[in-house]
Amino acid sequence: MSESLNTVEIGTGNNENTAGPDRPELQEAIEEFVAAGFAGIQLRVNDEHGEWVGSAGVSDLGENAKPATDGRFWAGSVVKTFTATAVLQLVAEERIGLDSPVAEHLPELGLDERITVRMLLRHTSGLFNYTGEYYEDGTVVPGIPATGKDWVDNRLRAYQPQELVELALSKPARFEPGAGFSYSNTNYTLAALLIERVAGRPYGEELGRRILEPLGLRDTVLAGAVTDLPEPHAHGYYRYQDGDEWKVADVSRQNLSMLLGAGGMISTTRDLHTFVSALNGGRLLPAPLLAEMRTPHGELGYGFGLFVQDLGPDGGTVYHHNGGAPGGYGALMYSSPDGRRTLTAGLTTGDAETNPAEVFPVALDRLVKAVFLAGRSAN
Repeated sequence: MSESLNTVEIGTGNNENTAGPDRPELQEAIEEFVAAGFAGIQLRVNDEHGEWVGSAGVSDLGENAKPATDGRFWAGSVVKTFTATAVLQLVAEERIGLDSPVAEHLPELGLDERITVRMLLRHTSGLFNYTGEYYEDGTVVPGIPATGKDWVDNRLRAYQPQELVELALSKPARFEPGAGFSYSNTNYTLAALLIERVAGRPYGEELGRRILEPLGLRDTVLAGAVTDLPEPHAHGYYRYQDGDEWKVADVSRQNLSMLLGAGGMISTTRDLHTFVSALNGGRLLPAPLLAEMRTPHGELGYGFGLFVQDLGPDGGTVYHHNGGAPGGYGALMYSSPDGRRTLTAGLTTGDAETNPAEVFPVALDRLVKAVFLAGRSAN
């Protein structure tokens, strides 16, 4: 696939700093991410009080400037929600069925004929994850270079989606189709290939036509062998071991093709807000398919490209999908059921010796509660 057919024009954006009502609790919540070891974070919240944007930390190690609140970032697995939405639009048009065998549309891949479209979107196909499998007994079966020095050295390599799928199919399945749940990037790269085959257009072009262009998401890129984040952007860093030595690399440059349909995405907090608000507001899917998308399955509560989280009697339900590039970057995307209350954020890691992921859940929980529990009694 040529890059020219699989990228969407990147807009210039706005150079925001902070905006909206005074929300000290939100600023305090994002400062907690920096205290936990992240280099920086930019946050956008939309709710009944209006829109609030802010940032904390630094855009570049050794400098004082905060991350721009309209900055671009590698958004990772957030793209799975976009991919699932496009597949469900094809279902709505009766061009494909949720319970259709994927092999009927992609016969050349040699897929197990029991694997359905529904199984791809729910991560119940059992297919090996081409970025590596981590088993309950501690066994690790590697896939493409996705961690450590191997990833740093290979992060600009261009991949074709077919080779990623072929690698996955060369490994034993984790379980029989439909017999369990296992989060696998392979499912969503296959979903991207399915979109291409059914729609007759490259994945990036089709999602541009269906989602990005109608919603005006000019700062989002979903496909192609793009390696450079456009300005403005914060720098992301990755700490890794090289022999006996620990090193820190600026990994702002990565190759988007590594995770087509599954994690290859550049976006902004504004574009993620616009998308997730439109999705949950019913603007992208018919109500019955949106309801199916948001029906939780398995112990992690995964629907179709969305996690379903119950915040308890005071918070209700939120729908979300977060993401992370293999190194340096992360993204948050949360929404209320009606799409009127959203939280979107971009994060960068720095040179902290402690792993920020170990304390990330505590900071995330505080932030989500600050956004989705605040003012509930007044609603």
